[in-house]
Amino acid sequence: MVPKMYDGHVNAIHSMKVIIVGGMAEGATCAERLRRLDENADILLLERGTFVSYGNCDLPYHVSGLVEKDSSLFPAAELSFKAVYGIDCRANSEVIGISVKNKTIQIQNLKTDAISVENYDKLVLSPGAEPILPPFPGMDLPGIFSVRTVPDSRTIREWLNQGLIEKIGLNSSTEFQKSVKPERAVVVGGGLKGLQMAENFIHLGLDVTLIEKHGQLIPPLDPELAKLVEKYMVKHGVKLELNEEVTAFEKSEDGSLEVITGLGKKHPADLVILAFGAKPETRLAKMAGIEIGMHGGIRVDKHLRSSNPDIFAIGDGIEVRDFVTGHWTLIPLVGPANRQGRIAADVIAGRNSVYPDSRRTTICKVFEAAFAQTGPSEKFLVKMGIHDFEKICIYPDAHAGYFPGAGIMAIKVIFRKSDGRLLGAQIVGEEGVAGRIDSFASKIQMGCTLYDLEEAELSFSQSYGTTMDTVDFKGMLSAGEWKFLRK
Repeated sequence: MVPKMYDGHVNAIHSMKVIIVGGMAEGATCAERLRRLDENADILLLERGTFVSYGNCDLPYHVSGLVEKDSSLFPAAELSFKAVYGIDCRANSEVIGISVKNKTIQIQNLKTDAISVENYDKLVLSPGAEPILPPFPGMDLPGIFSVRTVPDSRTIREWLNQGLIEKIGLNSSTEFQKSVKPERAVVVGGGLKGLQMAENFIHLGLDVTLIEKHGQLIPPLDPELAKLVEKYMVKHGVKLELNEEVTAFEKSEDGSLEVITGLGKKHPADLVILAFGAKPETRLAKMAGIEIGMHGGIRVDKHLRSSNPDIFAIGDGIEVRDFVTGHWTLIPLVGPANRQGRIAADVIAGRNSVYPDSRRTTICKVFEAAFAQTGPSEKFLVKMGIHDFEKICIYPDAHAGYFPGAGIMAIKVIFRKSDGRLLGAQIVGEEGVAGRIDSFASKIQMGCTLYDLEEAELSFSQSYGTTMDTVDFKGMLSAGEWKFLRK
């Protein structure tokens, strides 16, 4: 256990040199975990940006000011890594070269342009994913942003707070051109980041339009659950434009923006957020000559080693196995990424830790409600050619109906028809969503069947659950329905 203030120094004779490239949450987690396991390791943590140890999923809430203090969003700094963990942490440091033969990397200091060389015994790549930015006309117009880094969120805040959109015309009293604070936001993309940005803009009092090229929000969800999410968005004033694909951006006569879609619609905006999604950043992997998978991510084994045994990879830039189908896939979620950081550190320190196949477990706030998913959706299974499954949809109270404030949850559970094995679950509701989806995720990981749920012993309190809770399907279903499922 490392003391609160690191007071030892690395044993230069016996120490192992580990370089971790990428200082966001998973990279920082890997460095801290490795220090706890090996007090003598020589650890160098590099970050191309200015900030370290944060998750970019927090950034939409920084834009709106809901997460106001930098200290709460960006808890670690270079000096604290050195003082607390004895880790050499360098921000504004970009890797510009990797020599696998010599086991060295070249680092450019982005403030001074100075170039240095460091050797390594083990190298961990944590490059993350970069925003997908199709080359639409007008993409470079002022007021169009993506949200990946802290500087991105700060630039958006400055745009919102300083009123940088200039309206052409004369002020009736001063006869000077005036600047007007942005009032209309268009968010392009209906995934997690798009929904979070739309919600935070609503909290700021903006008029918000969300454009999604598919016929539903949150494409991984099944349509019937996505429709419930859409209702919450519309309820709070978000204008949804589904089945609409953006083709261009233009500057209008009054100086504001227009978002053009394939159907010829023009959506006026004072700022635009591009949330098309992200793709693995593989520049470093290609530099090191390691294998890239069929989905464009870094291919790793169950110990998170790349095709080079001395190079590990973690985070949104890697391909992993899907828990249910066994297929290679991309899982750009902060929970799995942090877990990968810990497991990579374990393996480097000599432990036989294994990263399990991913279940895609996620949850997202949408105003007063939340939606969550674990395992594959029905439409994903069909797309993969898997038809040995059945589904249950129920709408129970989130807690005892006679207790004040009980709301209804929508729950869809998917299981294998041949043996009842649980495959996936999706939930939308205003309370209790996190606990239920975590319960399903754990049971799926354990290989439980639908019938194992009969034996579940769950806590009960009028304000938190029901005596026949949502995870006990025998209690929720009629005798006839349960008899059918047990066939």
